[in-house]
Amino acid sequence: MEHDADAVDLAFRAVRRARFLPEEQRDRADQDAPLPIGHGQTNSQPYTVAVMLRLLDVPLGGRVLDLGSGSGWTTALLAQLAGPGGRVIGVERQEALIEPSRQALVAADPAGVAEIRLARPGVLGAPEDGPYDRILVSAEAREVPHALLDQLAEGGVMVIPVGTTMHRLERRGGRVRDTEHGGFRFVPLVED
Repeated sequence: MEHDADAVDLAFRAVRRARFLPEEQRDRADQDAPLPIGHGQTNSQPYTVAVMLRLLDVPLGGRVLDLGSGSGWTTALLAQLAGPGGRVIGVERQEALIEPSRQALVAADPAGVAEIRLARPGVLGAPEDGPYDRILVSAEAREVPHALLDQLAEGGVMVIPVGTTMHRLERRGGRVRDTEHGGFRFVPLVED
C-alpha cells in the first residue's frame, strides 16, 4: 500500500525540525535552508528533504536505510512514512551526533520504528539488516556506491546525490534504472 500525495507534507507536520537542531539553531527551524549541526554537518534544507522523500516514495511497512542520518530529522520523517509496521535504520559517521539525534528521535518516534547507529569503519550502510525497500543517502557521492546497490531489495528505490545531481535508482528484474532529478549540494559521502 502506497501513501497518498500528501504523506510527505503530513510527515513534515508531525516531525518538527526544531527538535533536531542544536539549541542555538532552533529559532531558524522554519527557514528553508541547510543549518549547521556541528562537526562539519548540516540539517538539510527542508525543500531538498521533501524532494528526496517524494522521489523515495516510502511504502507503509517498508524497510528503510537512512545513510548520513545527521541530526536524526530525516530518520524520524522516514519513520512517519514507513508507519508502525516499518523499520528505519539511520547510520551516521559523526559519533558526537549520535546521542543528540537518538534523544530527539525518541519523542518523534514513540512507536520505535527507527533507530540510529554509529557507522562501522569500512562498512557503507548496514548490510547485515538488508535488503532495504528504500535507501536514502544524505551525502554527496562521487559515483553510485555498489555496496549500497547490493543492499537494495528487488523493487527497491535508492535516492542519492551523485556529484551535484540527484539520482533515483530502482531495482527491477535484476536491473537498475537510474533517473536524474535536478541539482543539489550536500556534504561529501565518506565511503571508507
